[in-house]
Amino acid sequence: MHDDAALLARAHAWLAEDPDPETRDELAKLIEAGDAPALAERFAGTLQFGTAGLRGELGAGPMRMNRSVVIRAAAGLAAYLKGKGQEGGLVVIGYDARYKSADFARDTAAVMVGAGLRAAVLPRPLPTPVLAFAIRELGAVAGVEVTASHNPPRDNGYKVYLGDGSQIVPPADGEIAAEIDAVAALADVPRPESGWDVLGDEVLEAYLARTDAVLAAGSPRTARVVYTAMHGVGKDVLLAAFARAGFPAPVLVAEQAEPDPAFPTVAFPNPEEPGAMDLAFATARAARPDIVIANDPDADRCAVAVPHDGDWRMLRGDEVGALLAAHLVRKGAQGVFAESIVSSSLLGRIAEAAGPGVGHAETLTGFKWIARVEGLRYGYEEALGYCVDPGGVRDKDGITAALLVAELASELKEEGRALTDLLDDLAVAHGLHATDQLSARVEDLSVIADAMRRLREQPPTELAGLAVVSAEDLAKGTASLPPTDGLRYHLEGARVIVRPSGTEPKIKCYLEVVVPVADAAALPAARVTADGLLAALKRDLAAAAGI
Repeated sequence: MHDDAALLARAHAWLAEDPDPETRDELAKLIEAGDAPALAERFAGTLQFGTAGLRGELGAGPMRMNRSVVIRAAAGLAAYLKGKGQEGGLVVIGYDARYKSADFARDTAAVMVGAGLRAAVLPRPLPTPVLAFAIRELGAVAGVEVTASHNPPRDNGYKVYLGDGSQIVPPADGEIAAEIDAVAALADVPRPESGWDVLGDEVLEAYLARTDAVLAAGSPRTARVVYTAMHGVGKDVLLAAFARAGFPAPVLVAEQAEPDPAFPTVAFPNPEEPGAMDLAFATARAARPDIVIANDPDADRCAVAVPHDGDWRMLRGDEVGALLAAHLVRKGAQGVFAESIVSSSLLGRIAEAAGPGVGHAETLTGFKWIARVEGLRYGYEEALGYCVDPGGVRDKDGITAALLVAELASELKEEGRALTDLLDDLAVAHGLHATDQLSARVEDLSVIADAMRRLREQPPTELAGLAVVSAEDLAKGTASLPPTDGLRYHLEGARVIVRPSGTEPKIKCYLEVVVPVADAAALPAARVTADGLLAALKRDLAAAAGI
């Protein structure tokens, strides 16, 4: 019984210092009921602070997102900043419209002020890119965004940026985590009642003024858009940006336009999840726009759908990534085009064909890496993240990406063409690059570890009838990449990457096949070939990994 006794002692100690009446009530009831399994779940360890900051389910205890955990995280971040000589520096704090987000933002501001730093909080729930912009605009030493992006409603999270306006990378995450672990009693963390600034709309106005730079002067602005904010915070900023640019006002998906932390119309508020776009497509069938645009709830991602065979089809992140790259090349953009290793190799082909002024770089997954590429002009990753204005926002930005998509759709519309026609052109020029993903959400994280171990111990020699030409264990690092938990297989005419998700209990397999295309007439047959190969890759890989 000593384990239960220790568990109860930990729970009582936590209860005694929890500042939130809601989680105190939740915990008191569990203690009273003697619910050992529920207590064990909440006290089995602590949420680990990593490069993505913190993310987890809301609730009481160190394994959940709550005010106690956030106050400790903020105190650790403050100690880290002071250790780097940033005493008196400014920390900017943004937040989304999820449950508890405003509380977590306020707690963070109080802790920063109590620690001798300055703090400024954005005026209301706003898109994550506005926070990323504000860090550099205001000369802050760090930024915090309280968001769980497109996770389920019961989750929240805590993202940390340093003064360069991009998310933290090692070793900063480990150093901050060590400072968090060193926080003793919550009572020892000073939390004044005031002393921070609540910003006005000036920083938002500056962000919107900056969006002008994304579009070409005098470019056509005729594309008609249906837009969904996916119950998140994107609507007002996106509408303001589109109005400022002179586009027709987007038609809103009314059921999803306003922030709602319950995300009532979707299973997961992620445009990539099955069913999430159903209401947007229903709106589009009635409104008949040129394109559909969706943001995820914190508006750092942008999804695009196009008319297809009398209905609507979501473009894959890689397709939008290629379209934006081609559009930027056409506009004379110079600099490095960067992508994560799990994104399509088509970007490299586009950059190569653009000539000596455009470079290409691959990074580990995550905008924290893409944003750090020297000379970055454009960056994207297949999970619907695009950085089209690195001078303004060194992170993915679903608002400026939407503007650029609408500009491209308008230019093509003037030519009597559509986004899909440009995708066809790219396939003819560079080969059809078709991508897909096999992902498995697990209840038990050991399933992911087992799958990775199986693949390491028994690497496949062929998949989908294609010989595996090379197999790399990315945990060992490569000439151009630091170590990461992942496996990469190059096949004849295909590429496969397997990795655990950094933010969700998922194992993800990223598949790409490249089918040569002689001319536009050969495209339909090439698509059939590609679809067949992708289906076979999925089947064989699932078998090899045991998922």
